[in-house]
Amino acid sequence: MDSMLLLHLMSEIFPSRTRAIYIDHQLQQMSTEWGTLVQKQAEVLKVPCIIQKVQVEAGNLEQQARQARYQAYQQHLQSHEVLVLAHHQQDQAETVLLRLFSGAGVNGLAAMRQIDKRNNMTIWRPFLDLSRAHIEQWSQQLGFDYVTDPTNHDTHYDRAWCREVLWDVIQTRFPKMQAAIARTSYLMQDTAEILENVLQKDWQYCATDNEIDLLALSQFSAARQRQLLSAWVKGDDQYRPSYDMVQRLQQEVILAKPDAQATLHINQHYYVRYQKKLYRLTHDILYAEKQSSIANVSSQYYEIGQFIQVAAGKFRIESQTIGLSPKLLGRELRLIKRQGGEKIHLYGRVGHWPLKKAIQEAQILPWLRHTIQILVVDNVMLGVLSPKGFWLAHSDYVEHGGWQPVLISDCGDFSQQSFSHDE
Repeated sequence: MDSMLLLHLMSEIFPSRTRAIYIDHQLQQMSTEWGTLVQKQAEVLKVPCIIQKVQVEAGNLEQQARQARYQAYQQHLQSHEVLVLAHHQQDQAETVLLRLFSGAGVNGLAAMRQIDKRNNMTIWRPFLDLSRAHIEQWSQQLGFDYVTDPTNHDTHYDRAWCREVLWDVIQTRFPKMQAAIARTSYLMQDTAEILENVLQKDWQYCATDNEIDLLALSQFSAARQRQLLSAWVKGDDQYRPSYDMVQRLQQEVILAKPDAQATLHINQHYYVRYQKKLYRLTHDILYAEKQSSIANVSSQYYEIGQFIQVAAGKFRIESQTIGLSPKLLGRELRLIKRQGGEKIHLYGRVGHWPLKKAIQEAQILPWLRHTIQILVVDNVMLGVLSPKGFWLAHSDYVEHGGWQPVLISDCGDFSQQSFSHDE
């Protein structure tokens, strides 16, 4: 009824700019006939109509149906179009109650917005301040045909139970509760906007898309820490993690002993602390060493200006004031995979160091250390290619006017990934 009313009004107000879409979830035997009814109404109103069947995955039926529906919207919505939905005041109040029962915070209780942005779609809900009674009266006056989905009255579903069982009980005691609950959502939207402004500043101060400075984070109040962690872990997911999951991240990873090597898996990512930073990693990055195909030994031939891609990252061979002899250019060199136990005499420093100690001093992330390779000629160590750059070794091949590999981008560069903070 509400959607059919919306179709009639939009066709009157924007006759040449309105398109209709009917999403057939294929959950009811009559769903195809309902689509036919919508199509006939659209033809009468001279509105183009799309009938889109979707497959609803197993699991939480309400949630999966919603996800399939919005995916279909996104598929058909053009860049200049606005998705107009018929949610009304009771829908809003029901959403607030259901989210309250699930333990939602400010963003959840803000519920639906009249003008919203979601997955690159602009959404408009013009009925959000209208009561269902008002919509029924309006629909009866217009006298159009409509059908009611029986799932709207099936108390097996949470929203239908709220509408059929709980609603009358509460409304008998609090007659104005629907408008009051809807008003709460607007207050929560204001609060959410203020919190988002705080979050943006906190994010800029101590976080990037894939790491958080824990010393900087510790300067915030406990509430601001939780808010930032919640938004950061959300990443590109639709919803923020639960309060309990954020607590687990704090207790099991952030507050774990420094040598605990604690890791927490949330959705598609792993959260790991190293030194005073918290990192978000994919499975492939965290466990790259187990899947590594780095050769134990490989031959290399270098020339000035050449770009080389090795396990540690992308390098460019460049002339340097101090570097390796030009006589080595074009000559066969070898890259040897680090095995452990090697020592290096770093140029400009006294004595030989365990390579492991140099790696620790450079604070190379543990999950990237397997990418380190040693550049050798005639069993002489020339240097080390690492995610932090090339480390020149002291040898007879070092001279003025030489060359070195210069790091362009390391193997841990996540700059191609981006995440949003919104609920």
